[in-house]
Amino acid sequence: MTKTVVVTGASSGIGRATARRLAAEGFDVVAAARRRDLLDELAAEVPGIRPVTLDVTSAESVGELAASLHRCDVLVNNAGGAIGLEPVATGDVGDWRRMYETNVIGSLRVTQALLPKLVASGDGVLLMLTSVAGLVSYEGGGGYNAAKHAQTSMTEVLRLELCGQPVRIVEIAPGMVHTEEFSLNRFRGDADRAAKIYDGVPDPLSADDVADAIAWCVTRPSHVNIDRLVIRPRAQAAQHKIHRVTS
Repeated sequence: MTKTVVVTGASSGIGRATARRLAAEGFDVVAAARRRDLLDELAAEVPGIRPVTLDVTSAESVGELAASLHRCDVLVNNAGGAIGLEPVATGDVGDWRRMYETNVIGSLRVTQALLPKLVASGDGVLLMLTSVAGLVSYEGGGGYNAAKHAQTSMTEVLRLELCGQPVRIVEIAPGMVHTEEFSLNRFRGDADRAAKIYDGVPDPLSADDVADAIAWCVTRPSHVNIDRLVIRPRAQAAQHKIHRVTS
């Protein structure tokens, strides 16, 4: 029987690349996000993808997603993002709340709604797309660091609580990934500031690189759990140590 995977935040970036890759791997892919027009375009391009409108900050929306599924073998909790680089002293409470609601509470809602189906599959995989920001803090990252640390902790707790159940709990924590929207959203649409993040960096990760790692993790034999996979470009040794080429 063909396995069903749900990918949240599938309208762009890592989520979109993951939906494409898992469809190529033979999964029935439920691509879920708020922007239905982008999902419809993706589904028209790639056989095996079913678009579903989803807002992870809405309990009603998440409930409708769960009710629409006959089965769920793999869940990729990808929806999230960063807003702002202000220091904690001047950070916007609304930005912090939005990051927490999407990255943490959103992942919690979807996990709670689909976990019974993952268990019922007899061989479920729950994959949390976090960030190296959830492992090491950095200046200007207060709100995003806090949200991703919480998401990482939730993943660790799930692995403990579900020990003995037929569900593997996987965390993938990417470093510097150059996608079309992540930094643009972080800088509130300022394209110049967003582009400078990658200035001089030879070959940052792409969304396809992360999707490749996700596909590898969820297709391991059922007795193999990849607890945490940290993936960075070769040019990035740590958050604060990045090789840049000057012209």
